[in-house]
Order: sequence, then C-alpha cells, then structure tokens
Amino acid sequence: MDEVNSEVLFKKGAEASLFLGNWHGKRVVIKRRLSKKYRPDKLDLAIRTYRTVHEPQLMHEAKVAGVPTPAVFMVDVQTSTIIMEFIEGYQVKRALDGFSQSERHKVCFKIGSLIGKLHLHDLIHGDLTTSNMILTSYSNVFFLDFGLGEKSSELEARGVDLHLLKRALESTHFKVAEECFQSVLQGYREVVGAVAAEELLEKIREIERRGRYVTERKNS
Repeated sequence: MDEVNSEVLFKKGAEASLFLGNWHGKRVVIKRRLSKKYRPDKLDLAIRTYRTVHEPQLMHEAKVAGVPTPAVFMVDVQTSTIIMEFIEGYQVKRALDGFSQSERHKVCFKIGSLIGKLHLHDLIHGDLTTSNMILTSYSNVFFLDFGLGEKSSELEARGVDLHLLKRALESTHFKVAEECFQSVLQGYREVVGAVAAEELLEKIREIERRGRYVTERKNS
C-alpha cells in the first residue's frame, strides 16, 4: 500500500480504527479493520476481508443511487484497509440539537429522502445513526460507514434500518426525536411513495411490539 503521511488516530471503534492522514496531497480517512482474538484466525480473516471488499462496493452503489458518500481511493485487502475521502463538515449528531425547528426539518427531511433512495436500490445501511452522517457547508448530507450494510429487498431489513435510526434519535436527540423522525418519514415518503412508506411504518411498529414483548417476558 502507498505510504500515508501524518497518520493520526481519531476514532477507535469495535470493528475498526479510523485515522486522518495525507495521501498523494489529499486529506484522507484511513479505515483499518481490527483482528479479533476471540475469533478463529481463518474466520477472522474471512470476515475482515469480506467487509473490506464489500463496504466500498456498497458506497459506490449508494453514490449511483444518488446518496453522497466519500470517494474511495484505495482498498488494501491484505491489511484490511480502506483509504477514502475526508468530508469537510459537521457530524449531524453534533449539529442537530442546535438547529432551529425549520433547519432540523430540512436536514431530517433530506436524510429521509436519502434513505429512501438507498432502499429503492435494495441497499441497507445497517448502522443509521446521526454519528454516521456529515452535513457539509453546501447542505449536502454524506452517509458514512457502510461496514454493516447489505443488499436486500426485504421489508424487514428496511424496517430494521429505520427502526435503528429512530432508536438513535431517541437516545441522542431525545428532546426533538419525535419531530425529527416525522421529518425523516416525510422525506422517505416523498421518494418511495405513500404506500411503501406506510408499509414500512407498520413494519417498524411490528418491530417495536416484538421488542416490548421480549422485554416483558424478561421482566416477568
């Protein structure tokens, strides 16, 4: 792999570490998947290899679907490393609560429409949180971290995707969570249509009912 200069760790996750660096004059993010000692070596290598190859493919397909994602400059399977574009902007997680109601609606509506575009192309993000979205100065929203993503046309997979976002909003932006999620649904509905959006909303309700049932059984 070509040398990356001035590499600095800025996020250490459960699956991968993220570094900032310079590569051929570009400011980049380097994502390295970590070996897991609790997994057998062959299984560990297979999982890291698959995700290292699969994630850039999903990012490319998302871009084709009209969803902004960082450009991928290099994939090194041997070291489970992806070098990608650094997106200048703010994590939606850090910006959302400080917006006015109209600004929040605009951003969340945009997020919903982008999720709709993913789902129309059978793309499941797998980790929809406001931590994995960057708002740029041009009011674009970039989606990051497709490491847990997949291709699926199943309503269940789409429902889980949106349910995860709803839970993330409730956890991180609890004061405005309901308002924000309704704006997300409006944006989603505009892209996929009223019928598909209502089917998805009913699936989310079903997922929530299942979750409450499991919790009640545990507590009984």
